[in-house]
Amino acid sequence: MLSKPPSGEPIVIESKSSAIEQVCERILAELHVDDFLKEDAFAVHIGLEEAFLNAIKHGNKNDTERKVTINYSVRPDKVEIFMKDQGEGFDPDSVPDPRCGDNIYKIGGRGLFLIRSYMDLTEFNEQGNCIHMVKYNSNKKSSAPREKQPIN
Repeated sequence: MLSKPPSGEPIVIESKSSAIEQVCERILAELHVDDFLKEDAFAVHIGLEEAFLNAIKHGNKNDTERKVTINYSVRPDKVEIFMKDQGEGFDPDSVPDPRCGDNIYKIGGRGLFLIRSYMDLTEFNEQGNCIHMVKYNSNKKSSAPREKQPIN
């Protein structure tokens, strides 16, 4: 079952690929304040862009009249993002693994794989038109020494 989106004003944006840029900048700036590693910020950036592109292409069918709604929260230990399109939804378990068989040679089909690979938690609502993504702050997971550097 999908968790509840964080309280606060949702961000509603157009279904065009350039619309995600300001949202990415805003969230990544907040990650910087909470001392997330560069690798964590990169993962969030990939997750945001891939989820958004999937929402406009597959969910909203490139219909610029349809919107994508984003709710998010950044806390010192994690970032949570909910992204919902106005499409019919899909079954995420039915998406083939792009690393297997003939899927290796297909041009598309890697967005969901990338999201699942880079984010620590990925889940969908029952309808399949809302994704919940979580990335934990690697700086807050343990006190073990790291070779990775915080975002500058």
